[in-house]
Amino acid sequence: MGELVFLKLGGSVITDKNREATAREDVIRRAGQEISRALKAGLDLSLVLGHGSGSFGHFVANRYGLRDGIREGPQGEDNWRGYAETAAAAARLNRLVTDICLAEGLPILTLQPSASAICRSGELISMETRPAAEALSHGLIPLVYGDVAFDEVWGCTIISTEQIFACLACELRPKRIILASIVEGVYDSDPLQNPQARLFREIGPGNIAQVEQTLSGSHGVDVTGGMLTKVREMYALVRSQSSLSVHLISGQREGLIEEALLGRAFDEGTLIR
Repeated sequence: MGELVFLKLGGSVITDKNREATAREDVIRRAGQEISRALKAGLDLSLVLGHGSGSFGHFVANRYGLRDGIREGPQGEDNWRGYAETAAAAARLNRLVTDICLAEGLPILTLQPSASAICRSGELISMETRPAAEALSHGLIPLVYGDVAFDEVWGCTIISTEQIFACLACELRPKRIILASIVEGVYDSDPLQNPQARLFREIGPGNIAQVEQTLSGSHGVDVTGGMLTKVREMYALVRSQSSLSVHLISGQREGLIEEALLGRAFDEGTLIR
């Protein structure tokens, strides 16, 4: 197996996060084409692909308040049905991504995170990683996604693709993680609302405290914590694996996913190392 890269297609870029269950099929198809070209470029890349649940899973999870676990309603009812509905919504988007990528020639194998993930107070503490390793050994592309999970304390919660990547990275040891979202990288304010927002080109020990102080939640409905949580999770991961870098780029810009996979876009976006 060649250089292993994890790539996430953010829910903000493959769906309209302000409109429930609205996929951007053209963006998913373009991303699939860029991935296909990069893998055929002869650089001996292996890939784990992930995607956010965007306006499919997040709207349902937010409606039922699943991020913080099972809640009892005024009539004594709980929101376990919401758990099932959120899982189904996330799976619908995953099926769409899978079918489009397969049509573009990518040997995608979906691995459902909630089938084995166990959390404790919102933290992912265990998930089966061997199927992903086996898939890679046979030249397949494991595909994971933001999903529901059982929680030992809260009953249930939502796990982000970044949490899943961090779990897989402990066993699979990727060289790079690429996070493609609707924005160019990490900013000191929301660039979708503030045209004067400043891009952090690099995040490391010298400025992580400053970055954390300036970040807020994401644009649109996101029950997995927004950009601040993503940066914290990825920074903790690169601290534990010094050879790993995390690159946050725009998935909106045509060709940039391909360039990032080929290692030609380090002057774009934000690099965490």
